[in-house]
Amino acid sequence: MLSYHRPWAGYVAALIAGGLTTLTFSPFELWWLGPIAVGLMYLGLHDLTPGQAALRGWCYGVALFATGTSWIYVSIHDYGYTGVPLAVFLTVLFAVTLALFYAIPFWFYRRFTGRRLAFLSFAGFWVLVEVLRTYLFTGFPWLLLGSAHVDSPLAPLAPVGGVYLLTLITTLTGTLGAEFLRRRWWAAAPVAVLWLSPFLMPLQWTTPSETTKRVALLQGNLPQLMKWTDEGQRKAANTYAELTRSQGDDIDLIVWPETALPMFQQQAEPILERIQATLAPDTALLTGIVQREDAEHYYNAIIGVGDVEGEYRKEHLVPFGEYMPLESLLRGIIAFFDLPMSSFSAGVADPEPIRAADLSIGSAICYEIIYPDLVAERAADSELLLTVSNDTWFGDSIGPLQHLQMARLRALENGRYVIRATSNGVTAIIDPQGRVTAQAPRFETVSISGEVRAMQGKTPFTTTGSWPSWLLAALLVLPGLRWRQSKSRF
Repeated sequence: MLSYHRPWAGYVAALIAGGLTTLTFSPFELWWLGPIAVGLMYLGLHDLTPGQAALRGWCYGVALFATGTSWIYVSIHDYGYTGVPLAVFLTVLFAVTLALFYAIPFWFYRRFTGRRLAFLSFAGFWVLVEVLRTYLFTGFPWLLLGSAHVDSPLAPLAPVGGVYLLTLITTLTGTLGAEFLRRRWWAAAPVAVLWLSPFLMPLQWTTPSETTKRVALLQGNLPQLMKWTDEGQRKAANTYAELTRSQGDDIDLIVWPETALPMFQQQAEPILERIQATLAPDTALLTGIVQREDAEHYYNAIIGVGDVEGEYRKEHLVPFGEYMPLESLLRGIIAFFDLPMSSFSAGVADPEPIRAADLSIGSAICYEIIYPDLVAERAADSELLLTVSNDTWFGDSIGPLQHLQMARLRALENGRYVIRATSNGVTAIIDPQGRVTAQAPRFETVSISGEVRAMQGKTPFTTTGSWPSWLLAALLVLPGLRWRQSKSRF
């Protein structure tokens, strides 16, 4: 039997596994490393005490978040006005804290499961850990293991069970692979079934309309540090006005990114009225904007210019970026906690789609696109998905590429085109198969255009959401549980 003879070897393997997991995502896209990382975590786990298992899980989480979310440092240091030592400290604190999402569950797993059918229980348990970190404390579903598979042979299963089903198959492959290394040759058969099953799936679950719509996505590439100054406001207005005027008369929909004009809607209305006068009669424009309802209520929103019905206010806000937990304690401690536009209010749940260019559009602003069930709710009532973002906060890091990868998976899960307008990249048009059909270069002032179609019908995932995958994961945990308690050291 292959196992780790010393606990420290398992901790090293966990650190390696966390780093390998980061390599499965964009821009590396080595999705096949996912099962290997899971196998490294699974091997030898049942020789440990619950405390040792928790430490192994924590080591995995530290390596995963330290490498996979290294862009946090860029946000804090480059754009949060924070010195290097404090930025490093906060980044490390972020990684070691999020790692508890793996440490605590690993303790429970080792405490309450045995060796019998452990390969099933561990795979199911991993999915439940991802569900936990999707929702607990507002959630952080970044780097979900299944997100790596938008281009892998498993991709056709995304419209069936979403990202959590992809995670489940990845983890089952890892645990079964570990069993195979233990000379349990039967493990090869279920792995083959899992990876051949996508070939039985339909190529397309939704139906495109006969007519196409031409969309243009604008990327202003404005410096974040000057954006909210008077000069930044003037530059933003001039840049987006010029980009808009350069579009042809055949464009049906123009999209500006999140907070394209760094001002309140009331201030922007004269500018938008001038822009509207330059639009072709049948062209609609959508833009991200900040709305001020009163002295205490601000909204991160999408509004329309021209023949547009409805608006969208961001529902799921980013902690520390758009609202401040423990605000009375943290405000004023360091500059990062006093960033402009960091006291938003949340919009209503289950918003109505925006209607523009004869399209019913479901919207997600920035961070919201990484929440699979939130986007599925938007897709259920719409024909097209729109996401606008200000990824300037990521700088020249892997963050925007990971963000794009998750947007691609949302398109695949729901069988919808996704149009993505960002401040400085990655602006893209994504088809219902999750393929990028047009993409703007990063860090350039540019626009891209392309064709989209209204998509009718729903994928199984859009209809049910993630709960069938959650239920399947929970059922897989059950066979490995110890129904009689045994003595176990911490």
